[in-house]
Amino acid sequence: MNSQPPEPAPAEPVRRTGGRSARVCAAVHRAVTELIAEGGADQLSIPAVATRAGVNPTSVYRRWGDLNGLLADVTATRLAPEDPPPDTGDLRTDLLQWAERSRASVTTPEALALVRHAVGQLATCPGTGSTPRMAAREQQLATILTRAAERGEPAPALRPAVDHLLAPLYFRIILNLGPVDPPDVDRLVDDLLHHHTGTCP
Repeated sequence: MNSQPPEPAPAEPVRRTGGRSARVCAAVHRAVTELIAEGGADQLSIPAVATRAGVNPTSVYRRWGDLNGLLADVTATRLAPEDPPPDTGDLRTDLLQWAERSRASVTTPEALALVRHAVGQLATCPGTGSTPRMAAREQQLATILTRAAERGEPAPALRPAVDHLLAPLYFRIILNLGPVDPPDVDRLVDDLLHHHTGTCP
């Protein structure tokens, strides 16, 4: 009696990357950043975002739940640093390049509105940690300082670097205490190095 060959196992379903889901996500993210730049986070609503993105509001609710969930996703995606931390072989140059990137990236209207919203969420929901952007920037700063120490350069500890470089940079911009220009960035970096490593430019 001839045995029948075993039936082939069912093929694994093909998981598609991109496609309509990615297009919807990109359109919604773009709509949020446009609307928030025009009127601030307080003027946002799911129906307004859906209309601007050209999608059904139910699609937005189904994917992000509510407006806070959508804003958290946009903030984490749009405000994460896109470039790796500088690695020029010189601590001061690395800090100058990193701080200038940070300054430039947060001064666009949409980025500023998103950061201010994230800070407002922290104020109303304490204990949730830092904003995604701040956490990522702090990690980049730690990487720069660690590399410098491994090269044998005198480098400040992370906490003083956050307190004297990262914090004032964002504090002035977020609270609208006046513009922060490239010369201000140079001064912050040089003050940090002078007071916490004893080095001068």
